[in-house]
Amino acid sequence: MNTEKLTDILTKVAANKISIKDAAKLFENFTFEDIEFANIDHHRSIRKGFPEVIFGAGKTARQTAGIIEKMILNKEPILVTKVEEDKAKFLCLKFKNAVYHKDAKMIVICKRPHRIKGKGTILVLSAGTSDIPIAKEAIITAEIMGNKTDFVFDVGVAGIHRLFARKDIILKASVIIVAAGMEGALPSVVAGMVKAPVIGLPTDIGYGTSFGGLTALFGMLNSCSSNITVVNINNGFGAGYAASCMNRL
Repeated sequence: MNTEKLTDILTKVAANKISIKDAAKLFENFTFEDIEFANIDHHRSIRKGFPEVIFGAGKTARQTAGIIEKMILNKEPILVTKVEEDKAKFLCLKFKNAVYHKDAKMIVICKRPHRIKGKGTILVLSAGTSDIPIAKEAIITAEIMGNKTDFVFDVGVAGIHRLFARKDIILKASVIIVAAGMEGALPSVVAGMVKAPVIGLPTDIGYGTSFGGLTALFGMLNSCSSNITVVNINNGFGAGYAASCMNRL
């Protein structure tokens, strides 16, 4: 339940369009709903401005469907992250409005267009083509949370002239997410160009000593650029969410 729905219910009670008894039924699962294998946080929209997001990894298709069945009654956007293709096929057959973004491994269920809430544009950059799936996870998250987004892919430091050629779009962004694997150098370069906040998004792309993204993560954490903050390895959702919060300030 979000603030809009809460206000609507209370307004209808005040106008005698709905009885107190019927309104009370609507509040039965106001804070959370226990469905045995999950406690669904229905209060999160009011508390944080966006409903609970379902982490798909480790859940069965039927468990994920069970959570969606309860959440969909609130008529809010539903986002499922880290969903493998076999689970996605099951869920998309069960929920007609579900859209699977294969590269980002995300399912989006949204019955109405996203209302723009952000004040500027969130720009997502990827160092290489291999970083695009994680970058797209950030893009989709930011968009469903009500932001204008833009993106530039494959502008890593191995060909730094490619980045500088897109300087105009970079300087106009309100928040910038930079996805990079290997040594994770690109966020430092970008942050040195702009006054906007930069979110470093390390990916697990790289050779042996990248250690599954740890090298990129440590590189970003040790950046000398002061306007960088860093999320966890492959956490495109977290980067998109944090950027959305920043873009609303």
